[in-house]
Amino acid sequence: MGKSHLVNGFKFPRKVIKFDPVPRKEDLQKFYTTLETPRDKALFLIYATSGLRRNEVVNLNICDLDFESRMIKPTVDQSRTKHMWISFFNEEAENAIREYLASRRDPDPRLFPLAPRTTNTIFKRNGAKSGSNMTPQDLRKWFCSEMGKLGAPDRYIDAFCGRVPQSVLARHYTDYNPERLKQIYDKASLIVLS
Repeated sequence: MGKSHLVNGFKFPRKVIKFDPVPRKEDLQKFYTTLETPRDKALFLIYATSGLRRNEVVNLNICDLDFESRMIKPTVDQSRTKHMWISFFNEEAENAIREYLASRRDPDPRLFPLAPRTTNTIFKRNGAKSGSNMTPQDLRKWFCSEMGKLGAPDRYIDAFCGRVPQSVLARHYTDYNPERLKQIYDKASLIVLS
């Protein structure tokens, strides 16, 4: 009390909120047309339809994919700080993955036997061709935005992306069993290529 002159002397920086642009579906489609190999097409579609982080996709094993339910459930912990439970992929991604796996001749159990930086190279190369620069992170943003537009509740989008629920409702009163998550994912009917 009586020392307001001390506080008045402080200057607090303005907090500027910066919103990163989310790519448009047309940008994704344009980018996709420049992809030449079954591997690159499958990689692109798994990013766009699952909401997974770059390294989560690169660390997936083939056995982590359940083609019957189109569910992704990693068998090993992906990271010490980032967590993933389960996510899904759509029919477009399933078709691309099946075509890619049919073209492979190596015994590697990983879905995409690539170094994480190789994915950056793939995206940079095709960004230059398409005129739409894009990264796996951009596809994650698009996934979240598109699922929201299609009516999926935020708490489920967070679950697909491996984010820890923040609200009491999301943490304690939401059903996150795989069957319920599959219903939410399928109801959204996420489509990339048409």
